[in-house]
Amino acid sequence: MNEIIVFTATYVYFASIAIFIGYFFYTKALTRRKFLLLSLFSLPVSYLSGLLANLLYYDPRPFVVLHITPLFYHVADNGFPSDHALLMGTLAAIITVYNKWVGFILWVLAILVGISRVVASVHHTIDILASFGIAIASTYIVWRLLKRYIQIK
Repeated sequence: MNEIIVFTATYVYFASIAIFIGYFFYTKALTRRKFLLLSLFSLPVSYLSGLLANLLYYDPRPFVVLHITPLFYHVADNGFPSDHALLMGTLAAIITVYNKWVGFILWVLAILVGISRVVASVHHTIDILASFGIAIASTYIVWRLLKRYIQIK
C-alpha cells in the first residue's frame, strides 16, 4: 500500500501534465489560442501567488512536527502551499474552463495526489486545500481579466 501512496504522491502529476498538453493539441485552433493565452497568464500568476503565500505563512511539514519518518524523502522546509497541488490545481482549473469532463479527471488526479502527500506525511491538509484555492482564484481572476480585455471565452 505504501508503494501506491508514494507513486501517487510523486509521479501521478506527470499524467496531469501529459493530459494538459494532449488537450492543447486536441482542441480546435480558436480554442487552442484562448487556452494557450489563459495558460500563459494563469500558471505564472498561480506560481507567484504560491510564492507570496509561502512568505506570509509558515507551516512545518508533518514529519517535522510529529517527529516521524515520511514515506519518502523530503526536505524539511515550509510545506505551505503544496507545489504539486498548486500545479495540478492550476492545470485542472484551466482545463475546466474549456472542458468540464477533462477538468473533472484532472481534479480527481489532483485530489488523489493531495491525499497521498498528506498520507505520506509531507503535507498537512491545509497545504493542499490552500494550493487548490490559490489555483482556482488565480485562474478565475486571469480568465475574467482576459475575458474582459481580450474577449476570450
